[in-house]
Amino acid sequence: MKTQIDHLVVVAQTLELGVQWCEATLGITPSAGAEEAPYGTHNRLFKIATPAYPLAYLEIISINPAAKRPANAPVKRWFDMDDPALQAAVALAPRLVHFVVNTDDIQAARTALKTQGIDRGPAVQAKRHTRRGLVQWQMTVREDGQRLFDGALPSVIQWGKPDAAEPLRLHPRNSLPRSGVTLQSLVVTHPTATKLQAAYEAIGLSGVTVETGTANLIATLNTPRGVVQLQSVQS
Repeated sequence: MKTQIDHLVVVAQTLELGVQWCEATLGITPSAGAEEAPYGTHNRLFKIATPAYPLAYLEIISINPAAKRPANAPVKRWFDMDDPALQAAVALAPRLVHFVVNTDDIQAARTALKTQGIDRGPAVQAKRHTRRGLVQWQMTVREDGQRLFDGALPSVIQWGKPDAAEPLRLHPRNSLPRSGVTLQSLVVTHPTATKLQAAYEAIGLSGVTVETGTANLIATLNTPRGVVQLQSVQS
């Protein structure tokens, strides 16, 4: 298994507030995003890739109040977005809450996590049409919507069909322009750092530093406004 950072997830109370936060904090206006009908959410995306994190982008996501969710939609939205505590936190300001990792074998990753006693959830299939073609992916989403480990255990995504010859051909990195923002590092601190490290190793994840401490995600970015650190715990 080859696993690496795919994208960071920032949750905002509204998408408009998320865009305003991005402009004020990072100095850029994020690119247009999309709607995720089953979860009643919409987003904005921008590239933060570097040679160390070649697939990386950042997603600003919020609940879409105008969305009409299908009858068979999941009861809970992904990324704990229905959790009252998280909603109260992002009502103060948009916040980095989670990250997603890309793998070339999502089923193997799910099995590897189960050997660690962790149920990351089923691999949900999704797709959307873009100007460059049909984008398809599978992503682990628990039925209860929980992120696990305070957001420090990443969700797992696999782009393209499982048998696709070029699974990353329509990865968002290929359609997003350079933003002027780049990811320099991602540090995870958590009281159960040893268990988290074992989970990362089980899925072959590298490029994320794990330390013992209060639950927190710390992403360091180079931006037009200088070096900026985003954290899941606000000071």
